Amino acid sequence: MDVELNVTLLTLGGFVELHRYRYLYFVVIFTLYILILCCNCTIVCIIWTHTSLHKPMYIFIAALLINSVLYSTTIYPKLLSDVLSEKQVISYPLCLFQGFVYYTLDGSEFLLLAAMAYDRYVSICKPLQYPVIMNKITVHVCLVLAWVIPAFEIAVSIVLYYNVKLCSFTLAGIFCNNSCYKLQCVPSVAISIYGVVTVINIVLLPLLFILFSYIRILRISYQSCREVRKKAAKTCLPHLLVLINFSCFIGFDAIIMRLESDLSKTLRLILTFQSIVFHPLLNPIIYGLKMSEISKHLKILMCLFKKH
Repeated sequence: MDVELNVTLLTLGGFVELHRYRYLYFVVIFTLYILILCCNCTIVCIIWTHTSLHKPMYIFIAALLINSVLYSTTIYPKLLSDVLSEKQVISYPLCLFQGFVYYTLDGSEFLLLAAMAYDRYVSICKPLQYPVIMNKITVHVCLVLAWVIPAFEIAVSIVLYYNVKLCSFTLAGIFCNNSCYKLQCVPSVAISIYGVVTVINIVLLPLLFILFSYIRILRISYQSCREVRKKAAKTCLPHLLVLINFSCFIGFDAIIMRLESDLSKTLRLILTFQSIVFHPLLNPIIYGLKMSEISKHLKILMCLFKKH
């Protein structure tokens, strides 16, 4: 254990051949980070600057992409610092803070996707009531709850982690996630039980609500005219693709934690990179290509760049 000014330092041991590929790591990570920022911020700016996109569906999309920017900023700058450092270390409080932001944004993503599913359900199944139900107050409440509920639940978990005794000081990954659980001397029953409750509240329940909403949309669309089916497919498909992408990301995170000791270091690093690259990068690509209103403004923006 390294101790500086009574601060516990953890070693990040997930890199492979860092001394040999240090600058390759830096170039790849830096390029991906800039790409993620540019893609997400471009779509957010398009939604922000065009009043025709100031609708609940696009506001939720912008919130989702802001999540991706915050999520990447929580991880990538520290990674860039680590690959250029002789020692890949992080203080335990900072590690807990990184984990707090990481899992808060994960939870808020599920709740935002649930809000988007509800928005599509009201739009397609109750079109006449849509302006009344999905008003500004409803949208603002959904946005606030999507960030506040996960933040509160994850904060309680972080407090529980802060008070446990550590017997190991080396994380198998390249940033702080659930791997912290394996640093404890004795696995905490309270943390395990609370973790299950948190997963049910901010993952399982929103996921069930999303599935219920889309099943209802499919049923009503199937019984309606062709125009309704076309509208449902056009607006729901991007959200379903993002949900699948995010579910795969959560799956990778769970696999990495559960099979940590059974996976080779190289495979573990590859899986980790997949989870932190594809999730924040695919979302703006999916919405940029599949949402016709956003795609239209993107094409105009591309034409302006070509002229200059």
